Amino acid sequence: MTIAPYGSWPSIVTTDLVTSGTVGLSAPLLDGDTLYWLESRPSEGGRVGLWRCHRDHPAELVVPAPYNVRTGVHEYGGGAYAVRDGVVVFSDLTDNRLYRLVDGRPVALTQSSDHRYADVRVHPDRHLVLAVREDHTGGGEPVNTIVALDLDGSGDGAVLCSGADFYADPELSADGELAWTEWNHPAMPWDATRIRRGRLIDRPALALTEISEVAGGDHESAVHPRWAPDGELIFISDRTGWWNLYAVRDQETTPLWPEDAEFATPQWVFGDQPYAVLDSRRLLATHVSNGVTSIQLLDRDSNTLRPILEDGLYGSVAAGGGLAAAIIEDADRPARLAVADLTTATWTDVRRASDQALPTPWVSIPRAVSWPSTLDDVPGEVHGWYYPPTNPEWRAPDGDRPPLITLSHGGPTGFSDNGFNIGLQYWTSRGFAVLDVNYRGSTGYGRSYRDALRGRWGVVDVADCADGAAALAAQGLADPQRLIVRGGSAGGYTTLQALTTTDVFTAGISFYGVADPEALARDTHKFESRYLDGLIGPYPEAIEIYRERSPILHVDRLSVPLLLLQGSEDAVVPPNQAETMAAAVRAKDLPVAMIIFEGEGHGFRRADSIKAALEAQLFFLGKVFGFTPADDLPVIEIDNL
Repeated sequence: MTIAPYGSWPSIVTTDLVTSGTVGLSAPLLDGDTLYWLESRPSEGGRVGLWRCHRDHPAELVVPAPYNVRTGVHEYGGGAYAVRDGVVVFSDLTDNRLYRLVDGRPVALTQSSDHRYADVRVHPDRHLVLAVREDHTGGGEPVNTIVALDLDGSGDGAVLCSGADFYADPELSADGELAWTEWNHPAMPWDATRIRRGRLIDRPALALTEISEVAGGDHESAVHPRWAPDGELIFISDRTGWWNLYAVRDQETTPLWPEDAEFATPQWVFGDQPYAVLDSRRLLATHVSNGVTSIQLLDRDSNTLRPILEDGLYGSVAAGGGLAAAIIEDADRPARLAVADLTTATWTDVRRASDQALPTPWVSIPRAVSWPSTLDDVPGEVHGWYYPPTNPEWRAPDGDRPPLITLSHGGPTGFSDNGFNIGLQYWTSRGFAVLDVNYRGSTGYGRSYRDALRGRWGVVDVADCADGAAALAAQGLADPQRLIVRGGSAGGYTTLQALTTTDVFTAGISFYGVADPEALARDTHKFESRYLDGLIGPYPEAIEIYRERSPILHVDRLSVPLLLLQGSEDAVVPPNQAETMAAAVRAKDLPVAMIIFEGEGHGFRRADSIKAALEAQLFFLGKVFGFTPADDLPVIEIDNL
């Protein structure tokens, strides 16, 4: 082995390896035994195409360029396509219209680009398409409804559900009952929702009657209604403090598997399928316990829950034709789309996110770590994943300790799992350690863990990240002089708060992070326009708390270098937040760099942007920590250095 300082190791994990030949896999769906899924390609600017594969036949692209199978509802999208009995309907992001495939050719079902559609369901037997519609034709906030559209594209469709601020999951039973989820400001779908049901009639016009409430309330998140073949309505609720499965028949609700585990994750996007109804007595379900996600088969007759996939699920599950399908994230290789025969639980790969798997000696395998909170008023254990520096050809001088990148995920209700992430291996193979923190507020540990962040955003999450980094440094697993905090979106806010309220970190990297929560409360999209009511407090009543927790107003407390990365078209966290923060840090004579990526939104999708962001971070850290990366990196401008 060759000796070199941490951070300067040569690596086979290049930026080309991170992006080239890599595709994003998502939204698996089984129509009988035909598998459909979405692929996003950084090499095509992040465009999303719809693919399918029928058993042993080769995969084929169903919806090619220039169509982009995405939706802008809630800005985050999801649920952009549906298939049933071979009938394919999808949303195209370029014009927001719905299309149906007719003889392999897209035919528009809707006309207005001011209407966006998501959570699409297609019912060929009724000649209907159901969807959540977001209407941007008027002033002020867009109006959300559930609509029914004709499959032949005639008319503007019928509004079936209206009046609530938000809708999701329009599920129609075989005998014509519609179930759905709805919620209102200021709640988010993981805070307080209601599931309702009503009977669909078509005379004198398409409408709902006999509407009643099934589950939910002001302090309950009831989500994902699905119909069983016998007419029973299945749903998920966190009424016990955990998102568990329930069934309702004749107004009597039965818990299906009470457990201190989650059978769902927050509905940041439409189209989540956390479980699939196999028949009247069996479900295929997502199961999250202590940050580890698996697929389980729930058999109500035998009252058993057994694993079909013990670890590594990413996203939704699908079932049909005796098969299961899922995106699987192993700890040591790129994500893969796979199908399993439900009789044998044997998985077969259909598609891989990348064929460029790392040799085993290069892969840093995460291990679960926990540490106690230092907050007396919010005590408890905090969880995360630790990735050690890993390179079979290089090692650091004896006695050296690695720089540590502490990651604060987005959401903040998201969570980090132990699935393979080539972007993290970019860092570990160069001699960095990584701590991926599931701070309080994260999903996967129950509602009380999630709710510990209510009213305390910018305090609890910051303390959890700082405590984790300090704990690893105390154990000799990180250099206390080179502790980096990094995050995107909500995680970017945690990053900026950590730099202005603690003295643990010695550098920060923010991706499209919130620098001014007060500005965000005044200027963001409908879905999150009242989100901060629960995380900080109602605005403007709690304006003093907003200002106390605003990094932009407390740059005087900042004493370390900062890198800001931002998309020019970000509608969630507008670019002026990064620009204002950069100007304030620059005026304080601290090292600061800001890069605006033209054409990118809230999250970078293009290969050139992803590569440039990685290279900028490594260059920045090399300069501020005084080591020379082995890579030939483009120079970025760092003010005050």
